Amino acid sequence: MRRGTFRDDTVDYAAVGATQAPDLMQYPPERSIPAEESWRIGSGQGRFQAASDALLSWTAQRAAGLSLSDVRPASGPMYSGVSFDAEGHPIAPSRTESEQRFDADGTPFVGAGTTIRVSGRVKGLRADAELRVIFAVEEPRRVGFALGTVSDSVVSGEESFMIDWYENDEVWFTVRAFDAPRAMLYRLLPGLTRRRRRELFTRYLRAISPLYTTPA
Repeated sequence: MRRGTFRDDTVDYAAVGATQAPDLMQYPPERSIPAEESWRIGSGQGRFQAASDALLSWTAQRAAGLSLSDVRPASGPMYSGVSFDAEGHPIAPSRTESEQRFDADGTPFVGAGTTIRVSGRVKGLRADAELRVIFAVEEPRRVGFALGTVSDSVVSGEESFMIDWYENDEVWFTVRAFDAPRAMLYRLLPGLTRRRRRELFTRYLRAISPLYTTPA
């Protein structure tokens, strides 16, 4: 895939990184609708590694029926992105963006600062948007990233995808998001935002977990 020149666009919402706030569901950013689901997707290092590789190669987005285009990695290692610990506190980046990886189609893997364009429909609802990777985490037992809206989306907000391999050997996949309706139809009918989010969560799970386990 041809790579365009990275433009240092800013996201179109103020609460950058709020998907990592422990009280997201109780106190979401103003005018936004929060959502969170967590699933046990297996156990062991092999399962963790396979799920992590799938996540970082955009499998969740593609399997959700979204087409990726204009993938623009950050211009250099000077951009490290925002990173947070389990309590939502900012921390130093977990990995230096010095080596770019690519999938079989030549698409760059997820990296902090990468901007992408997605297009498609979810339950008949438009899902086109320009998105930016707010942060990316690659640790021995935790891998994930967050995407924030830049432009062209019917909602404004952020979603994070985290895979954790816990000490009891279980592997869990967690998706958290907050969406503030932007398009007039979504403002008038907030139920459409929830419907769109529920369907996206279901598709993400099916992409990362072949077993399709029951939500916790």
